[in-house]
Amino acid sequence: MNFSEVFRHTNQLCRVSPDGKCLATCVQYRLVVRNINTLQILHLYTCLDQIAHVEWSSDSQFILCAMYKRGLVQVWSLEQPDWHCKIDEGSAGLVSSRWSPDGRHVLNTTEFHLRVTVWSLCSKSVSYIKYPKACQKGLDFSRDGRYMALAERRDCKDHISVFVCEDWQLLRHFETDTQDLSGVEWSPNGCVLAVWDSCLEYKVLLYSLDGRLLSTYSAYGWSLGIKSIAWSPSSQFLAIGSYDEKVRILNHITWKKLTEFEHPVSISDSRAVVYREMERRAVAGSDDLSIHHQIPAGTSLFSTQSKYEICELPIYVPIVKPDPDRANPKIGVSTMAFSSDSRYLATKNDNMPNNVWVWDMQRLCLLAVLEQRAPVRCFQWDPRRPRLALCTGSTKVFLWSPGGCLSVQVPAEGSFQVLSLSWHCGGDSLILLSKEHLCLCYVEAEAPK
Repeated sequence: MNFSEVFRHTNQLCRVSPDGKCLATCVQYRLVVRNINTLQILHLYTCLDQIAHVEWSSDSQFILCAMYKRGLVQVWSLEQPDWHCKIDEGSAGLVSSRWSPDGRHVLNTTEFHLRVTVWSLCSKSVSYIKYPKACQKGLDFSRDGRYMALAERRDCKDHISVFVCEDWQLLRHFETDTQDLSGVEWSPNGCVLAVWDSCLEYKVLLYSLDGRLLSTYSAYGWSLGIKSIAWSPSSQFLAIGSYDEKVRILNHITWKKLTEFEHPVSISDSRAVVYREMERRAVAGSDDLSIHHQIPAGTSLFSTQSKYEICELPIYVPIVKPDPDRANPKIGVSTMAFSSDSRYLATKNDNMPNNVWVWDMQRLCLLAVLEQRAPVRCFQWDPRRPRLALCTGSTKVFLWSPGGCLSVQVPAEGSFQVLSLSWHCGGDSLILLSKEHLCLCYVEAEAPK
């Protein structure tokens, strides 16, 4: 692995353009655009206030910078650096801003979710959508960019409106059988819309594009229900993470439960491999790297090495007992992600914060568990290969593939604590973020065997 030099950023605002050619970072009120290959500065833009959100248009031609405290959005053009656009929501305020799929409309949600304002960069026209619901994920675009689903609250009841993004005309409007709708999400193929209730009601509803209710799923009736959902890229599976520490997998044929994955305190399944992160001092000049399970070594630069050891079964997973008197208890499956080929599912159970669980979706069984020395902060799949990257707030980055595990120290000056990470769309590099700095980690094209 190789690493780039270190650059500054603020508020974890660092985004790779959809075409993979540019890297945008924010430093206070400045927007810096770099060439992803050379990391040379291409453009430097100055905004009117500190940037709270940054987002590329789908064609990588424009960049949106939102300043929520000022109710302002500024849009910059890469092709015409002298051109820019300023959107001022005025007294209505601003709580979120995002691009439409065509990259030529900006959707702003005003304070108190009074309305969604659609601003056209081409015609300079403005459209208003009333009654958006303030919820976890109340707006979602279909993957092909043709449709937008919006959760609404009218007359104390939940509704869904489906709009055609080409002209923002209403296609369907229907009431949902939810007590307090929490989110909406299209399947990757755009055929099914998943709608789920608040954490106090276990209910997932699946609708077709024309508003027909395809299926309703509820695993149990007691409070504390759904904590997260994730579609597989193939649209064949819908994973539902629950507060009871289980993941339930629905299939796309009948929308019934295919199986459920538990996160047991004791792991004894012989099909699973448990990797435990260990730390030790390296011997100067040694070729023994921080690796395990047949992953080729490539360097001996670091004074402190970290490796994984394979544990003998059974093993007991450390748990953290949640405080029942505090809001948002640390319990249940909060994070799930499918690999790009839909073959694997990675999960994190909040009361087992140091562990990442990897499930085999072909055999429907536990494949691997990664036990870290510190709580896992972030994990993400390589967009091209079955390779999982994760970080724990330490000075290391960790990789898992079906061939094994790898742990590498970030060789930056000072203490570069990796708080979050994201893959480049080509899968050949990782963007690593500490509190105030970032660097690129260049990884081998092929996953370890």
